[in-house]
Amino acid sequence: MTDTIPADSDVVVNKGPGLRIGTAPDSWGVWFPDDPKQVPWQRFLDEVVASGYSWIELGPYGYLPTDPHQLEDELGSRGLKLSAGTVFTGFHKGDDQWQRAWDQALAVAGLASKLGAEHLVVIPDLWRSDATSEVLEARTLTDEQWTKLAAGHDRLGKALLEEFGVQQQFHSHADSHVGTTREVLRFLDETDPRYTNLCLDTGHFAYYGGDNVALIQDRPDRIGYLHLKQVDTSLLFDVLKNDVPFAEAVSQGIMIEPPHGVPDLAPIIEAVAAIDSEIFAIVEQDMYGCDVDHPFPIAKRTREHIFSCTHFARVH
Repeated sequence: MTDTIPADSDVVVNKGPGLRIGTAPDSWGVWFPDDPKQVPWQRFLDEVVASGYSWIELGPYGYLPTDPHQLEDELGSRGLKLSAGTVFTGFHKGDDQWQRAWDQALAVAGLASKLGAEHLVVIPDLWRSDATSEVLEARTLTDEQWTKLAAGHDRLGKALLEEFGVQQQFHSHADSHVGTTREVLRFLDETDPRYTNLCLDTGHFAYYGGDNVALIQDRPDRIGYLHLKQVDTSLLFDVLKNDVPFAEAVSQGIMIEPPHGVPDLAPIIEAVAAIDSEIFAIVEQDMYGCDVDHPFPIAKRTREHIFSCTHFARVH
């Protein structure tokens, strides 16, 4: 059985075993709840629909309406559904980080779960600020910090399940302490799969040379969610050689429109679909600082590329 994406697209969409493909405010350059340079949230939602998506993420808390009834109305009137929210954590810093994380979770998971979302994407604090590029702490963790990091995430994941029925999906990230293949594997080894699994961001994992398909094949039971993006290899090694801060690299276009970068998305989608076809694959192309007219055509072309390169993708 198939669905055909509406309007001007001839791409036929699988309604069977493929992954549910969605998008996120990040693909419209949205990093903060309130920034006058970002696209207004109403326009974002309208352009998501015009691009052919039906699933979105919440984005930074406060960007979309935080009243559940208003948000339900805004999404419902456009035929949109919510896949996940996002919070930020720093458990490696000590026990005092718990309250900060849980306060976010109460707000974000509380809102997202009321709209049917079953996932919370959790991003670790960066060692270098994505706002100012200031170096905030050492680039690597001590063994004691690794223990605190893992314990904090397992505690959070358990609480999210018990309180909201929401699954924690940990997002490795450029300029964070968990980015390379070795760091990601250590994180998985030190956490409990009942409470902590991966939001595998294909671009951030490739940023440090990670092989996405190899990780999926090695740890299939730990892949809970996907962010789809590609890295511009013509720029990447200059960024790494010259120690360019991630935010600056984003402004230079390090996360490039598919299919012009790496990794190839089709083998990743197909490998994860073989594990569980209910896993979300959310397009999330970092484009903070872009002109408000820039994202929409990219979002549309990206969706068309994904559905043309694999049969294991679906809208709903």
